[in-house]
Amino acid sequence: MDEESGELKQLFAYERDASRLELFIRIVYTIAIYIVLVVYGFIAEICMAIQWFVILILGRRSEGLALFVKGYLEYVVHVIGYVYWMTDKRPGIMPKKVEIYEKE
Repeated sequence: MDEESGELKQLFAYERDASRLELFIRIVYTIAIYIVLVVYGFIAEICMAIQWFVILILGRRSEGLALFVKGYLEYVVHVIGYVYWMTDKRPGIMPKKVEIYEKE
């Protein structure tokens, strides 16, 4: 959802215009995003391993572990449009709260 208006926004919509300057800024900015993704992803993998044992032993999921992994997945989807040159709109380097929905 768009923070200001509360409306849904398509993340991977085609944008014809692109900035050449942003193309060069994107190189440095994407490196910072990748560093966050690697660290966040490593911790998410550890959470998934712990979650496996929680499910095996207790027969249910840990909400905290599930929410951490969900946050990682939402961050990946949030930044992927910029990283793969779909948009010039820069996402924040640090993860922020986003919601992902699937249209059926």
